[in-house]
Amino acid sequence: MISLRHLNKSFGSLQILHDVSLHVGKGEVVVVIGPSGSGKSTMLRCINQLETMDSGEIYLDGQPLAAAHKNAARKIGTEIGMVFQSFNLFPHLTVFQNIALGPRHVRKLNQQQVKDIVETLLAKVGLLDKKDRYPEQLSGGQQQRIAIARALAMQPKIMLFDEPTSALDPELVGEVLAVMKDLAKEGMTMIVVTHEMNFAREVADRIVVMADGRIIEEGQPNDIFTAPQNPRTREFLKAVIQE
Repeated sequence: MISLRHLNKSFGSLQILHDVSLHVGKGEVVVVIGPSGSGKSTMLRCINQLETMDSGEIYLDGQPLAAAHKNAARKIGTEIGMVFQSFNLFPHLTVFQNIALGPRHVRKLNQQQVKDIVETLLAKVGLLDKKDRYPEQLSGGQQQRIAIARALAMQPKIMLFDEPTSALDPELVGEVLAVMKDLAKEGMTMIVVTHEMNFAREVADRIVVMADGRIIEEGQPNDIFTAPQNPRTREFLKAVIQE
C-alpha cells in the first residue's frame, strides 16, 4: 500500500532522514517507535506531502508521490489521512462542519452524502451527540476523536498518526487509542508514531524502530519487546518501559 525507497531529508545542514526504506502492506498496522528527534514525524510528513524529500521515492498503491508527478500526487494525497499531535480543528466551526469540510469541498459530495458520512463517523468515534458543539466545548480526547473522524471522512486508503495522544491528559488517552484499535480491527492500513508501548504491543503487526534518522530495527512486536537485536533499541525500551 505504501512504499518508501531510500528517503533522504535535510533541514539546512542537518540531515533528518538517512536512506529510509519502508514497505507497508494493505491492512497492515506498523507502529514506529524511537527516541525524540529520530525522524519519525518527518517521515510521516514526507509521506503526506507536507515536507518535500531531498531524494528517494514514495509510492502509494503503486503510484508515485513526487514533485515530478504533481497532479497525481495531489489526487493521491487525498487518499492519505493524517492525525497530528494537536487537534487542528477550526474553532469557529461546529464538530459537524469540521468533519464535513473535506467531503463537501474536496470530494464534492452532495448535502445528503455529506450528512450520512459525518453522522456515521461520529457514531463510530462515539460522539454523535456532540455534532453541534464547538471544539472549545469538548475535552482534548473528544477533540482528537473528532480529528480522527475528519481524516476518515475523506475515505483514505491509509491513515498516519503522529503521536496522537501526546498532548492529552493521561485519563483521556484510552478513549483515543480505543478508536484506533477499532480501525485496526476493521483492516485500515495504518502507520502510527507513538510512545504508547502497550498499544504498540497489542495492535501492531510490525514494529519499526528509528534512531538518528535511520530505521535501525524492525520485527514482530514480541520479538522487538522481548529480544531486541540493536543496542539502541534495548537502550530506548529500557528508558520508556517501567519495570
